[in-house]
Amino acid sequence: MKKKKYNLNLFRTFFNIGLFTFGGGYAMLSLIEEEVVKKNKYLSKEEMSDIITIGESTPGPISVNVATFVGYKVNGIIGALSATLGLICPSFFIILFLASILQKLQESTIFQNAFLGIRACVVALIIKALINMYKECPKNILSYILIVFSLIAVTFFDIGAILIIIISGIVGMVSFYLKDRRHVK
Repeated sequence: MKKKKYNLNLFRTFFNIGLFTFGGGYAMLSLIEEEVVKKNKYLSKEEMSDIITIGESTPGPISVNVATFVGYKVNGIIGALSATLGLICPSFFIILFLASILQKLQESTIFQNAFLGIRACVVALIIKALINMYKECPKNILSYILIVFSLIAVTFFDIGAILIIIISGIVGMVSFYLKDRRHVK
């Protein structure tokens, strides 16, 4: 009985996130963390940080990846399905509805102005997610070098995010290996 309740709560939690968050995955991260860590206490802050890192590193939208990983961690495959379906259902039905009336809405001044306001809100949500991720990031020289390298690579050299993630992962593994090896000697 308890597992059924978890699945319903997971679905409801992620349905609300999917329904009330605009701006895609990164905009959802702070709300997901709020609901999963603080409100429902499904995971610790550290577990959530690890899941966000994994969600970013795997193919697909980060919000769907994170929902799937959270659901799996809470209640296995059924939990993963509950959280994922909860997250994507609102968007699916809203897009289905909007697609049928989009042509008329595009020319509406009210619609255009509403989306200007929503865009400003999305920027704030993305910045909050960035701040939360920074707080969980290790504060050492290697982390700062990787942050600056990644920013420069994306901004000035148009290097793809996947390559940057792979390079950063390799640098992190090598650094850990060398540090661990020094402690053994």
